[in-house]
Amino acid sequence: AGQLASGALRRGDEVAVLPGGARTRIAAIDTYDGELEEAMAPMSLTLRLEDEIDVSRGELICHPDRAPVVGRELVADICWMTDEPIRPGARYLIKHTSRRAMAAIDGIDDLLDVHTLERTDPPGELALNDIGRVRLRTSTPLAFDPYTSNRRTGSFILIDESSNGTVGAGMIASSSA
Repeated sequence: AGQLASGALRRGDEVAVLPGGARTRIAAIDTYDGELEEAMAPMSLTLRLEDEIDVSRGELICHPDRAPVVGRELVADICWMTDEPIRPGARYLIKHTSRRAMAAIDGIDDLLDVHTLERTDPPGELALNDIGRVRLRTSTPLAFDPYTSNRRTGSFILIDESSNGTVGAGMIASSSA
């Protein structure tokens, strides 16, 4: 059960469950109003699959030929939202769609000048309200698209585990692998 982030699904379509990659077909599409032949984003629905596959919270069901990137390394533009700066080596909880994992900051590639929209040399850290291109490595694989392709699967937030506060918002540019 979940919400369709983009596109459409039809009964009988072959689908993949990511990040694991198991494949099956859609046996039925159920909604609050009853069974459907086809569902479109952003509908909330329950998929009944032909095969017995364990689909856990945060996993993504998609058409195999239009699958997002599955990986642990990504490059993203992050808007930093707290007084404590972000530095390489720091670790945060990443919330991507409904999946959570740990994320380590591998490096800061540049800083975006919000007045000129030019990217400047990489700083040692990002301060409050800075926007910069950052390389991240996650503890478990995520299934993601670039933000320019899909805002729902291309965005995330970073959470400070000690305060449980949101410290950054990110837009995925690409996989760094």
